[in-house]
Amino acid sequence: MFSLEVSGLLGLIVLAFNIYAIIKIVQSSAGTGIKVLWVLIILLLPVLGLILWFLLGPK
Repeated sequence: MFSLEVSGLLGLIVLAFNIYAIIKIVQSSAGTGIKVLWVLIILLLPVLGLILWFLLGPK
C-alpha cells in the first residue's frame, strides 16, 4: 500500500513539471512548429520528454 502512495506522489510531481514545461514552451519565442513538437514529445513521453526538454529545450 505504501508503494501506491509513493508512485501516486511521483506521478503528481511529474504531472506538475510537465504542466510547467508546457507553459514555458508556449510562452517561449520559438517558432510554432518547434513548440508543437516539444509539447507533443512531453505529452507522449512524459518522463523522457521532460528530461529531454530540460536538457535540450531552454537555452
